Amino acid sequence: MARSSDSSRPTTHVRASSLPEALGLARGDGPAEAVDFMGQVRQLATIWPFALFAHVATAFTIGLLTFLSEDLTRIRHVFTQAGAMMVLSLVMLVLLALRSRTAQQQIRVAVVVGIGQAVLVGALLWETQYLPGQNSQTTAAIAALGAISATGIALYPVRAALFGFCAALTAMVFVLVGPTTGALIASGCLFILAVATRRMALLDVAQAQKSFTDPGNGVMAERLIREFETQGTGWFWQTDRDGRLTYLSEKVAEVMAEAGHSPIGSPLTDAFQMDTTAPGTERTLGFHLSSRTGFSDYTVRPAMRLAVERWWSISGRPVIDDAGRFQGFIGSGADLTEKRRAEAEITRLALYDGLTGLANRQRMRASLDQSLNQPVGPYRPTTLFLLDLDRFKAVNDTLGHQTGDALLKQVAQRLLRAVGDAGLVGRLGGDEFQVILPGENEADRLPDLAREIIGSLSQPYSIGGNTISIGCSIGVAIAPQDGRDSETLVRNADLALYAAKADGRGVHRFYREELLQGAKNRKQMEDDLRHALVQNQFHLVYQPVVCTESARLVGFEALLRWEHPDRGPISPADFIPVAEDCGMIEQIGEWVLRTACLEAAKWPSHVRVGVNVSTIQFANPALPSIIANAIARAGIPASRLELEITESVFLDESDSADAMFKALKGLGVRLALDDFGTGYSSLGYLKSAPFDKIKIDQSFVRGAAITDSRNAPIIHAIVTLASTLGMETTAEGVETLDEIELIRTLGCSHIQGYVYGKPVRAPDVLVMLRDGNGIATPLGYRTSRPPRLTLMRNALIAIGQNVGEVRLRNISASGAMIDGLDFNRDPVGVAVRLEIIEGEQVAATIRWARDGKVGLEFAKRFDIERLNTVVDPMRFKKAG
Repeated sequence: MARSSDSSRPTTHVRASSLPEALGLARGDGPAEAVDFMGQVRQLATIWPFALFAHVATAFTIGLLTFLSEDLTRIRHVFTQAGAMMVLSLVMLVLLALRSRTAQQQIRVAVVVGIGQAVLVGALLWETQYLPGQNSQTTAAIAALGAISATGIALYPVRAALFGFCAALTAMVFVLVGPTTGALIASGCLFILAVATRRMALLDVAQAQKSFTDPGNGVMAERLIREFETQGTGWFWQTDRDGRLTYLSEKVAEVMAEAGHSPIGSPLTDAFQMDTTAPGTERTLGFHLSSRTGFSDYTVRPAMRLAVERWWSISGRPVIDDAGRFQGFIGSGADLTEKRRAEAEITRLALYDGLTGLANRQRMRASLDQSLNQPVGPYRPTTLFLLDLDRFKAVNDTLGHQTGDALLKQVAQRLLRAVGDAGLVGRLGGDEFQVILPGENEADRLPDLAREIIGSLSQPYSIGGNTISIGCSIGVAIAPQDGRDSETLVRNADLALYAAKADGRGVHRFYREELLQGAKNRKQMEDDLRHALVQNQFHLVYQPVVCTESARLVGFEALLRWEHPDRGPISPADFIPVAEDCGMIEQIGEWVLRTACLEAAKWPSHVRVGVNVSTIQFANPALPSIIANAIARAGIPASRLELEITESVFLDESDSADAMFKALKGLGVRLALDDFGTGYSSLGYLKSAPFDKIKIDQSFVRGAAITDSRNAPIIHAIVTLASTLGMETTAEGVETLDEIELIRTLGCSHIQGYVYGKPVRAPDVLVMLRDGNGIATPLGYRTSRPPRLTLMRNALIAIGQNVGEVRLRNISASGAMIDGLDFNRDPVGVAVRLEIIEGEQVAATIRWARDGKVGLEFAKRFDIERLNTVVDPMRFKKAG
């Protein structure tokens, strides 16, 4: 294809260069930048040694002839000038050898030296006229003219230096001979030289610019290639017909020479080794060299081992000359080292946890999929451990996330040591870890490994001067019985982990089918809860709170009930934890609060209503405004609302709890500490928390009236503490008349329990307040009964000499109920012997008999705990 003419090329307008820039005396950004001034300096440096030789020869010749004249004055002048000329010439040679100086600096030095040499040679030429004899004068003049010629020839590549030399010679003529005809002729010649020098300098600039910008000229291409090789990531290579390297870019050759072997002259296949794992490398370099076919983007590395790993991508093609003969290969390469490192880092970040270095969730999922995907051969089982650290959140909250991160690193190391080569350990995020055990399902090995992991992770840690103790719970699922795909297996391991945490933490649990059914039931309950709130399936019942001294009804505690349309009544113990977990407890709690206030507005003004506030509600900053809105809407005084708060709100131990207490008291509502003694069990918070009442948990009240019970002193201590702090007390769970008397004796201010009736709906509260004129009537048993077990068990009974078999219905420490006996007369008071445990008879007396059932009173207290050692505990349950 013919090259287009110059007229068709676009014209680029650039700033014209000044004469100093064109001569190389100054640096600019115009076209003069295209001139190879450094090349001019290199030519000068090449020729100057010959000029130095001419200067030495001239100085020696003129100096020797002057010395022979025996004119001491002339000898001193000539020797000084000749010596200065040689020294100046030698200085020029040294300065030209310095590579650190720019071309402009070197040219300026050449100009100065040229001027100095012109002055010195001119002075020596003037001295020749004083030599004795025509022959000496002629010889010395010829030597001086030779020095002048050698200097001019040497300075010719550098236009500015040559003009400076000539200008200095002309000036010396004027100085030595004055404004004579010869001097004027010299000035004319200098003017012509100045014009020529200027035009030649500008011509140099124009030609250099044209050469640089002309695509058909090799100068521009050479500069671009050199720049590409030195500054870019690319490089070039060439081989001969035998595949041996004849050219390799310097930067690559230096890297490969680190192994102590120069790649030039070596076969290409010996210098580079292919990455056979890269795609598209089915054919080797040797194949392409032998078949003389081109290739592209082959990933290679040095065949010799280097201290730092290097990778390149190379491409090549065969070179055929005009005669059709194969000449070798030529090609290019690019550095892939940083790219490979970046890709490796990206892969590491994508597949490994950045904190612990363990496999991350993505890699664990891929590994589990690979272990479970077994299309051929016998199916190998796979076991999955799902681990969750116990009490890790407390470490983060108290010691900071930096300590938490350090703890996770140590946990990872202990996990790796415990599992070893048996499986893959990974961190899913937070404090959750996973272990995949391919080919492992031994019933003995897995529990041992789980216990070993728990034991190892439960050992104390030392971090930053702190000794930290945490725990670990593990859920275990085994493929294929617990799932053939990763999603199912992970879900079932998570259910097993949930069961482990529910069983007290620090244990491992295997997946069971009932866990999945329980999870489904829980999910169904979550869905039903959402519908229940919308469809008004909730209602409130109210349990009386009675003044101990006056037996007057002073308040009611609002209790939530759920009447499911299909399943009937559902216990709060079942659905409240689900509501807390699924985030509905705040909505339900707000509904309870508003409903209780609205219904309490219909009661007498002195009757309070108590509403339970969950820990989640208490942590909501909007709780005070919700309460204020509910009170205002119901139109009741704030003092009639009593918020019952459990001790668990103090687990946070933050300033937010104190702020919440202050806000609630600012509304004027009453605060009651619920279930006292069963939660956080710390008395420190009573110093600052503004409670109006302490509610003693029913676990202390029940059985308090039974002889030898230690509950009564505990109740007395709580009452004394509350009284000292100016707080009221309510005893919960009171069920018998003797417990009322005991509570009154112990000084408790209020009573709550079934002894005054079960919780009732809002309309029945009004009836209760009206019919009794505000006075509560106690119901139930007079005395407390010891705890009893309900069971169905055969036993032997002896009445006198008669022995028979009866059925044991329930039993307590003081008596039992049996059936299977018929009497002709009233048996009350009859002594019997009952064989409950084989070989042991218990003496008892019949206290009542009706409808085929008989109540027995033991002569001595019976330890019912002994039954647990001889009877299957699954046959027993707590009596109501």
